[in-house]
Amino acid sequence: MTDADENMIGVENLRVRFGTHEVVHGVSFQVPRGGSFGIVGESGSGKSTVMRVLAGLVDTWTGDVRMSGVSQPHKRPRDFFRQVQMVFQDPYGSLHPSHTVNRTLIEPLIVQGIGDIDRRVREVMSDVALPTAARYRYAHQLSGGQRQRVAIARALISQPSIVLLDEPTSALDVSVQAEILNLLMDLREEHKLTYLMVSHNLAVVAHMCPQLGVMDSGEMVEILSAEDLRAGRTKHPRTTRLRELDVELE
Repeated sequence: MTDADENMIGVENLRVRFGTHEVVHGVSFQVPRGGSFGIVGESGSGKSTVMRVLAGLVDTWTGDVRMSGVSQPHKRPRDFFRQVQMVFQDPYGSLHPSHTVNRTLIEPLIVQGIGDIDRRVREVMSDVALPTAARYRYAHQLSGGQRQRVAIARALISQPSIVLLDEPTSALDVSVQAEILNLLMDLREEHKLTYLMVSHNLAVVAHMCPQLGVMDSGEMVEILSAEDLRAGRTKHPRTTRLRELDVELE
């Protein structure tokens, strides 16, 4: 097996333009199969744009984006969205207010032509520790943590191999954040998932990801291990500054 085969995500020299303005400048990184990689940076650093390219939501890019060893076109094929799913930042905003949990979960199966719907819904709700009674409730009837569990279940129900996590706990109370992070870690191990996480919170990324990249002004200025980050073994001034600002890291 080659290195390319072992990497579930490979990004080489990614550049993104909005109009005449280049917002991402030659970003490269890899995520091994079954691994978890984090991208951190302040607002406007370009981290979310990188994730949106990988999700197929931005098409004004150049470079090479590979998923499961396959170079991706700008317009992704239908089966891409079965393999790659995304969990968004705001669990309330990402759930349709007039849809029950049941409808939210079955829609991806219907769109992708996947059968055995009832069993899959029951199993994925169990995977994310949602009570059976929540199946026919609406988003406003759920707590913030439950809503994010629904969002995670929706991402997992089509059995993807790659999950993109866009600040998945930033909209939650601190008391709930650790529960969701630990759930995500358990699910990755249980289902052999590959994660890419974007966050401004170094402590969250260091908890979830053994490797992370630091972005600043559209560039990935440093890639380092969570262990080196915790120990203060940083090389770029931006990484050092972010570490100093993140009082939760210790």
